[in-house]
Amino acid sequence: MDVLINVFVGLHIVGIAALLGGFFSQMKAMGTGAARFTPGMFHGALTMLVTGVALVGLNQADDQTLNNIKIGVKLALLIVILGLVYVKRDEERVEKSAFGTVGALTVANVFIAVLWV
Repeated sequence: MDVLINVFVGLHIVGIAALLGGFFSQMKAMGTGAARFTPGMFHGALTMLVTGVALVGLNQADDQTLNNIKIGVKLALLIVILGLVYVKRDEERVEKSAFGTVGALTVANVFIAVLWV
């Protein structure tokens, strides 16, 4: 079970990397107002959602204790991220505020995962 959980943790990190990588690659364009959400950002957010749900299920099946409040907060942030990226994925230019919000919420999600015990 530990190997399977570690595989899903790795895939979860790949999803975070895709989302943050897309954000960082568009930061220069954000300064000029030409940033857009890339398909990789959408797929990264979806990967985070699917692997996160799988991790919760696997950890519960392994009788590990979970911090449900932490999981709920991370899920809420991810739903906002996924909603913004999904709704604005076909637009040529995304507002700086929406684009910055996705980046800030993604970074917040990472820090919650790492620092919240």
